[in-house]
Amino acid sequence: MPPEVEPPIAAEVDIRDVVCPMTFVKAKVALDDLAVGEVLAIHLNQGEPLENVPRSLKDEGHKVLKLIDNKDGTYRLLARKGS
Repeated sequence: MPPEVEPPIAAEVDIRDVVCPMTFVKAKVALDDLAVGEVLAIHLNQGEPLENVPRSLKDEGHKVLKLIDNKDGTYRLLARKGS
């Protein structure tokens, strides 16, 4: 099986040093700078950010494409900007 290809990343935001609820705010601001359909890579920690950010993105009409476990308590979330 060929390796899974990631979509082109338009921008990245690192919210690993940010405390909830500012984690989603920073992710939302980064998405606001993108065109509809572009992909944002979000670097976040396990716990509250991992629980809240994907859910909040979906609630705002964005699509969570992939969640990658870095195996060190951090994750990389790929989100496509919705309309």
